Amino acid sequence: MTDKNSEPSASNTNRIRSRALLGTALALVLGAGVVGGAVLPTQTPAFAEAVQVQGVQPISFADVVDKVRPAVVSVRVKSAAREDVASEDGEFPGFDIPEGSPMEKFFKQFRDPRGNGPGRERRGTGPSMSLGSGFIISEDGYVVTNDHVVKEGKTMTVILDDGTEYNAKVIGVDEKTDLALLKVEADRKFTYVKFAEDNVRVGDWVVAVGNPFGLGGTVTAGIVSANGRQIGAGPYDDFIQIDAAVNRGNSGGPAFNFRGEVIGINTAIFSPSGGNVGIAFAIPAHMAERVIADLKDHGSVVRGWLGVQIQPVTQDIADSLRLTDDSGALVTESQAIGPAAKAGIKTGDTILAINGEAVKGPRELALLIADIEPGTSVKVTYWRDGKKSDMDVKLGTLPDQQEQASAEQPLPQIEPSALEDFGMSIAPADDNAGVVITDVDPNGQAAERGLQPGDVILSVGDTTVTDPAAVEKKMADAKAGGLKAVLLRVQSGEQTRFIALSFARA
Repeated sequence: MTDKNSEPSASNTNRIRSRALLGTALALVLGAGVVGGAVLPTQTPAFAEAVQVQGVQPISFADVVDKVRPAVVSVRVKSAAREDVASEDGEFPGFDIPEGSPMEKFFKQFRDPRGNGPGRERRGTGPSMSLGSGFIISEDGYVVTNDHVVKEGKTMTVILDDGTEYNAKVIGVDEKTDLALLKVEADRKFTYVKFAEDNVRVGDWVVAVGNPFGLGGTVTAGIVSANGRQIGAGPYDDFIQIDAAVNRGNSGGPAFNFRGEVIGINTAIFSPSGGNVGIAFAIPAHMAERVIADLKDHGSVVRGWLGVQIQPVTQDIADSLRLTDDSGALVTESQAIGPAAKAGIKTGDTILAINGEAVKGPRELALLIADIEPGTSVKVTYWRDGKKSDMDVKLGTLPDQQEQASAEQPLPQIEPSALEDFGMSIAPADDNAGVVITDVDPNGQAAERGLQPGDVILSVGDTTVTDPAAVEKKMADAKAGGLKAVLLRVQSGEQTRFIALSFARA
């Protein structure tokens, strides 16, 4: 027997050491142990557990979308009727159906709801409908969209995210930047969004909301791919390129940042097939905000005018002019009546800066001048005879907008004639026998009654007519006399017939 107080034998000592080492190993495997007062790290359990990640929040656009979606609208535009013709092989304009696809047979068989089958010609006479996107920028119902969305539209309907529809009217359009401003007439306050004040950077997140293919309230996301893109859309190209999915119907819709501010208006896509390929272009907010403000205040955009024709400076030109680099805009003509010529800018000068802001090329000069109010004096830095100089130039108004922009009072409204109410235009016949119909609105009452350009009105009521004034007078007399309709005797080719036009529908 071994005394507890006696010194252990060598064999006992080895056994004790083995047990101690085993205990330490078990402590490392099963949990934290203490060695010399230090806590050993806890190891992964040998048995399986569900993975749990704490403290990591995935990117979500839900909060942004919840706030902005009530301000994003669909824009339905009704345009004048246009003619669609089905060809002999069954193809139909407006549809890009791949050959051999399952939809090809469908469209060939059912393209015409009135039963016209493949190979038969059909001419559409009804009004055309198109859909786009837009967004509300004020509580009283001003709506921003693209000019090409509402172009040639006769009636506009704005549809909110909840399906509520309102009639809208066009306040103004700007073809050069493809922007349009509408106004919804409603006795309520609308949820609206505002333009971003900060410039976007390449790599920033962007959320696009719109009405692609008629699917209103669609949200896509991506990043800003590039700034300052030129795509040949107009003289003021300065697009933001984004890779969020943008398709037909997204035109006029907003692109938002993470604060729910509009950084751009989606206006174009690059697509060989017509569908999204991740390259979309948006009008930047800083440009759109000024254009929209002008449309709201004036109904048109007032742009500054320098009065020069310009071209880029190549390296060869820079060398010949002793310029240090190939930046600037070379004046090829200083128009005699323009502000620049009056101030002393000459052909052959190179414009280097406006108000101290460098001009890289013709596009930058056009953007800078267009963004300044007419009548403002600007400092033009230019290069002439091997040296740099400054000159003050008082900007004019872009000539093609001069009369409209400078008018203090709106032009008087011309009351439409009775015939315009009926949807047709008339002129004296060549042989002075009657009045010829020169134009017919396909959506008007005259078209519904079968009248066509070339038809000749021989009499109104019981009176023979030989000039447009007589036709208008007889129609006005009939309406003033309490008649609900006026009777016309009309010659169409070799056939003569009577047609009644209703005043109630005029």
